[in-house]
Amino acid sequence: MSARSELLNKLREDVHRPLSKEEIFQKFEIDKGQQQMFSELLDDLIKSGQIFKNSQGLYGVPGKFNLIGGRIEKIASGNAFLIPDDPEKEDVYISSANMNGAMHNDKVFVRPVPSNRGKSQAGEVAEIIERVNKEVVGNLEKYKNYGFLIPDNKRICNDIFIPPEALNEAENGQKVVAKINRWPEKNRNPEGEIIEILGDKDDAGVDIEAIIRQLNLPGEFSDKVLKQTENVPAQVSEDTIKKDDQRKDLRDLKLVTIDGPDAKDFDDAVSIEKKSDDLYRLGVHIADVSHYVSEGSPLDNEAYSRATSIYLVDRVIPMLPEKLSNGICSLNPQVDRLTMTVFIDYRFQGKNGIEIIDHDITKSVINSNHRMTYGEAQDILEDNKQAKKEEYADFIEELKMMNELRRRLRQNRFEEGSMDFNFPEVKVELDEDGHPVNLRKRKHRESEQLIEEFMIAANRIVAAEMSWREMPFIYRVHEEPDLDRMQQFNEFIHNFGYRLKGVKNGVHPRALQEILEDVRGTKEEKIIETVMLRSLKKAVYSEKNVGHFGLGITHYSHFTSPIRRYPDLTAHRIIKETVTEGYLSQDRQDELDIELPKIADHCSLQERRAMEAERDSVDLKKIEFMEDKIGEEFEGIISGITGFGMFVELENTVEGLVHIKNLRDDYYHYDEEKYHLIGERTKKIYRIGDEVKVKVTKVNRDERELDFELLEKID
Repeated sequence: MSARSELLNKLREDVHRPLSKEEIFQKFEIDKGQQQMFSELLDDLIKSGQIFKNSQGLYGVPGKFNLIGGRIEKIASGNAFLIPDDPEKEDVYISSANMNGAMHNDKVFVRPVPSNRGKSQAGEVAEIIERVNKEVVGNLEKYKNYGFLIPDNKRICNDIFIPPEALNEAENGQKVVAKINRWPEKNRNPEGEIIEILGDKDDAGVDIEAIIRQLNLPGEFSDKVLKQTENVPAQVSEDTIKKDDQRKDLRDLKLVTIDGPDAKDFDDAVSIEKKSDDLYRLGVHIADVSHYVSEGSPLDNEAYSRATSIYLVDRVIPMLPEKLSNGICSLNPQVDRLTMTVFIDYRFQGKNGIEIIDHDITKSVINSNHRMTYGEAQDILEDNKQAKKEEYADFIEELKMMNELRRRLRQNRFEEGSMDFNFPEVKVELDEDGHPVNLRKRKHRESEQLIEEFMIAANRIVAAEMSWREMPFIYRVHEEPDLDRMQQFNEFIHNFGYRLKGVKNGVHPRALQEILEDVRGTKEEKIIETVMLRSLKKAVYSEKNVGHFGLGITHYSHFTSPIRRYPDLTAHRIIKETVTEGYLSQDRQDELDIELPKIADHCSLQERRAMEAERDSVDLKKIEFMEDKIGEEFEGIISGITGFGMFVELENTVEGLVHIKNLRDDYYHYDEEKYHLIGERTKKIYRIGDEVKVKVTKVNRDERELDFELLEKID
C-alpha cells in the first residue's frame, strides 16, 4: 500500500481526533530525512481535497470535520451544486446566500446545513481550496472613472468591479480580459484590473477569441514544446518495428478509418474477420500516442494542461501539436502507424443474440486500407447509387459484417439498460468572414453508430481488464442519480401520463430508457429528455471504478481517443506497461495512487470548461444567424413553459422566448402542476409540444437572448 493510501486509511479508521503535523510524523514513525517529502504529500492531499487542515493547523480527513470536498457548479439562478470529488456521494445544493465568495468551478469544502428541499442535501461553502476563475472575459461597462466587467460566462454571476487605476485605457463597450485581484464576499463584488483589450465587442472574430480566452488556454504551442516535436519522426521506420518484439505486425490485416468529412486526426481504425459461421473478431486499433509523448516531457506537460482538444465553430484548439495530431499519430491510409489494438471475439446467437468469447490487448503496427467518411460508409450500407463501390470494393463485405455486429451490440446494450438520448447536434456553417450562413442538423446514422458501438466495446474491455488485474487505473464513471431527483422527475413526467418504475428503491437505467422509448416522437419528447438529463449526475474521470449508470455497465474507461483526450493517453501508458510486463511494480502503483486522483480531477474540470466553450460558441453563432431575421416569421414547437412565458424552438434548433406580457389576447397564468399556460378569460391553453407560428422581434447577442412574438397556434 502506498504512503498516501496508508495515511488516508489511518486518518479515516484509526484516528479519533485531528492531529498536528508533528503527531502525524510520530504516529507514522517518519524520520527526519523523510519529513520534507511527507510534508509535501500532506500539502498535495490538502490541495486535492482529500485532507483538511483547520485553523489550528490540525489535520484530518474532511468527513471527520463534517465536510465534503468537490467543485462548484453554478446554475442560472445564482444558486449552485457541489459536485463531490467522491463520485459515490450525492450532489449538494448550495443557495447563493451560502456561497461565501465561491465562484463557478472553484474547488471547495462544503459543510451540510438544514435543508428545506425535501431529502436533498444542502450545504454552505466552508473553505475555498482552489480558485479557477483568475481571469474573466466580458464586456466593459464604463462609468465616469470606473467600470464593471459583465462576464460572458453567465455562470459567473458576479460583475467584476474595475476601479479607476485598473481600467488601463479600456473603453466602454469593449471586450476585455480582467485579472481578479480581490475575490467576492457577501454583499461585495469581486474586484479586478483590465489586462487585455480584445477589441470592440462587435468586431469580427472577437466573440470566438473571447471564448478561447475564457478558457485561459494559449492559442499556440510554446517554442519549448515545438522544439520537442522536431525529434518526432514523420514516418514509422522499419527499425522501430523490429526493435519491439512484443508489437504485433497487423499490416496485412484489412482495416479502415471512418470519420466525418472535416476530420484530420484519425485516432481509431477498425477491422473485422469472420472466424467461423457464427464467430467474428472485431479489431479496434487506436493510435499509440504514448510512444511519442513521454511522461513528464514538455509535450506531455502541455497536453496535461490542455487535457482535451476543443472544437469551436470556426477552429480546433488541439491537445497536441499538428505534427503529431495530424501527422505521425493520425491513422492515415496507406502508411504504417503504431497502435494499441483491442481484439474482441464475438459469437452470434440466433437472430439478435451476441456473446463475448475472448479478447486480447496488444501493441501493434497497422497500415490502414482506406480513409472513409460517414457519408461514404452510409451510401454503401444503403446500397445508394452514389456509393463509391469501386473505390472500396475490397472492403464492402467487411463493412456489411460490421453493420450486423453494430446492430447486435446496440440492441444488446439497450436491452441491458444503456440510455439513448435523441438530442440533435447542429453544424454551424460559416462564410469566409466567420459569419453563420446555415444551421444544419447532424444525422446519427448507422455509419456513425457503427464506430460509436465499437469504441464503447473497446472501452469496456480495457476497463474490465484493468479492474480484474486490480491495477491503478483511470475510469470514466457515471454515478447513480440521487433518489430525490428521480422522485422529482417522476412527479414531473406524471403530468404527461408517464410513470417511472422502481423509483422508491433506486432506479435502474433500463427504467429510464423505457421512458425515452415511450416519449420518442411525441410532443413532449424534448422537454422530458432535457429534464431527465438534468436529473442525472455528470460523467467524470475517477481512479475509483463505480460503474457507468448512463451506459448501464459496471466497467468503463476512455481509451479510444488519445490524440485529443489526456485520460486516454494516461490509460494507454498504464495498459502498455501492464500488458508488456504482465504487472506494475509496487513503486509504479504507489506513484499512480498519488497521480491518478489529480489527473482525474483536472481532466474532469478541463472537459467541463471545454464543453461550456463549445456550447457557447454554437449558441453565439445561432443568435448571430438570427440577427438579420427580425420581422421574419417561423414555425416551431413550444419547448418549455415558465411563469414568465414560453420557449419556442424552431426547426433549425434556435430557441427563443415569447414573454408572457406579450400574450395580448388574454391574461395568462402558469399552472405549475400541469406545466401549461392558461388564459384567464378564453381558457386557451399552451402546452409543451404545441406547434406555433412566431415572429422574431429582438436579438441580443451579448445576452444570448432571442425574443419572439406569438402569431398563432397551429392546430
